[in-house]
Amino acid sequence: MFRNNRGIALIITLTIITVILAITFELNRQMRASVTDAAATRDYMTLSHMVGSGVEIANAILVKDKNETEIDSIQEEWADTRVVDEYLAQVPFEKGKISLEITDERSRIQINALVNYPEGRDFNPPQQELWKRFFALLLTQQELADDSLFSEPLVPDMIINPVKDWLDWNDDDAITGLTGAENAYYQDLDPPYSCRNGPFKDISELLRVKNITPELFSSFEENVPGISNYITVYGMTPLEGDQHRFTYDGKININTAEAPVIAALLPLGEEFLAEEIVAYRDEKTNDEYLHDLTGANWYKEAPGAGDVEIKSELVTTSSDLFRIVCRAELEETAMTATVTVMREKEEETGKWRCRVLNWKYE
Repeated sequence: MFRNNRGIALIITLTIITVILAITFELNRQMRASVTDAAATRDYMTLSHMVGSGVEIANAILVKDKNETEIDSIQEEWADTRVVDEYLAQVPFEKGKISLEITDERSRIQINALVNYPEGRDFNPPQQELWKRFFALLLTQQELADDSLFSEPLVPDMIINPVKDWLDWNDDDAITGLTGAENAYYQDLDPPYSCRNGPFKDISELLRVKNITPELFSSFEENVPGISNYITVYGMTPLEGDQHRFTYDGKININTAEAPVIAALLPLGEEFLAEEIVAYRDEKTNDEYLHDLTGANWYKEAPGAGDVEIKSELVTTSSDLFRIVCRAELEETAMTATVTVMREKEEETGKWRCRVLNWKYE
């Protein structure tokens, strides 16, 4: 009997030890997890502050630029990564680093300008022609008119018409041409969804539009960018005297636009001059730009472009819309924010500031 009791006591003792060890291991695991979570939270907060500091520096650069000049071009400080890095060096961090890229949002095609607002029903003719030239060139470059990707060759109207139908409102579901798409088309998809019938809110919304494939949106090949690189949803302008109604002027800053966008601005048959215009704009000697970009017709000075006429309603040489990409790095972690800002003058002080329109972490 005594031996049986000793055996039971040993079993109980071993069981208690096992439970204690399990609890100890679990407490240790939870403690390590808490420490890891606390460190991750600390790093996240630090990275957030670093990104916020970077965006504030970018805003300061843009406000400084606005106070000094009326035009905006790739020749200015905000567009020069070396100058931007010098500004960043004045705000060192004990640990980690930040990088900044500032681009002009008006260097891109305003997708919402394809339709005439505030009426929001019909095409904006100059923008429609711009889009036709843009997609004709892009589709040729991407070689997307291929049976392996589409059941029939893709032409510009197969993209432009569905985009127009996504934008227009009060049209009684009447599709544009033979290739448009309204609610009936999208409700038949799996899963079904509704056509917005209003301005795009985010560029990614294009992926919901008929015939806009991920390849066309992002890139078909590594060196062939998709349409998302050249299009913006920003550019809304309230109508004077009526803050509840708006329009999109669709003007593109020729001083900052990339070659594919400039090619779309040029008259049909003159697209090949886009590279010459960009080369003329970017020409330097001893790190000094050679050419003045103040006037809207400077592009005529580029080789071969003397007789070219770009419609005045399509171009500008200034902008108050900018995209800031700030990346913060801390040891092995990183955070990137893409921030769209608009420069505007405060009514009370008359000073310029940058108002955030969108802030997106990646």
